[in-house]
Amino acid sequence: MSFQATHRYARISSRKVRPLADLVRGKFADEALDLLKYQPHRGARMLEKVLRSAVGNAQDPDQNKGVTHNPESLVVVDARIDGGPTFKRIRPRARGMAFGILRRTAHITVVLKTLDELAEGAAE
Repeated sequence: MSFQATHRYARISSRKVRPLADLVRGKFADEALDLLKYQPHRGARMLEKVLRSAVGNAQDPDQNKGVTHNPESLVVVDARIDGGPTFKRIRPRARGMAFGILRRTAHITVVLKTLDELAEGAAE
């Protein structure tokens, strides 16, 4: 069973968050949280919140038929940063011209799986 969390329409460009997602992909969830905690980027805070939410989904017994999973046994199998819609704004420029500004958004998705579930998939 996989555990997922998303942050849609995050007010940050997807290009700024993708290197951070590459940093945590394939790592244990607790190790990934430690890595993101000490990154100085604004996108690291957003990705950290989504990762904490996915870990919380794994620990919620109501969603998992009474089973809770600890963060040491969870692995980040997918950290995907997709582009969202773009807000278009106009800034006035010299001689009555207009200059377009693109305010980009992103969809941040994190998927976790348990360690024994990954071992089962590799054995098959």
